[in-house]
Amino acid sequence: MPDAEDVRRAALALPDTTEKVAWNMPTFRVAGKMFATLPEDETSMAVRCPKEERDELVLAEPGKFWIADHEAGFAWVRVRLAALEDAPELRDILADSWRQAAPTGLLDAHPELGLPAAD
Repeated sequence: MPDAEDVRRAALALPDTTEKVAWNMPTFRVAGKMFATLPEDETSMAVRCPKEERDELVLAEPGKFWIADHEAGFAWVRVRLAALEDAPELRDILADSWRQAAPTGLLDAHPELGLPAAD
């Protein structure tokens, strides 16, 4: 089961990622734009997720994903770390969130991450 340190390592391994404490919790940013947080007691993480996909994830796996009340209007979803199967799943979720926040030039510079090239 991944923990907060696994989240930190996986997030910081992504290009141009920094960690910054905001709202009394660790947040992870790419080129200054937040893509993940470790809220509350660090047993979960919040990541970017388009609202349509987020709602589908929550319905499909409510034991793993949920929406915090104060984030309902935003494209974020919470992930229970204890519900993740392994480190690769954690990395995939963080990488997907990173891609949503990263600028196009950074996405284009890292094709090894399986990122779509800009049109």
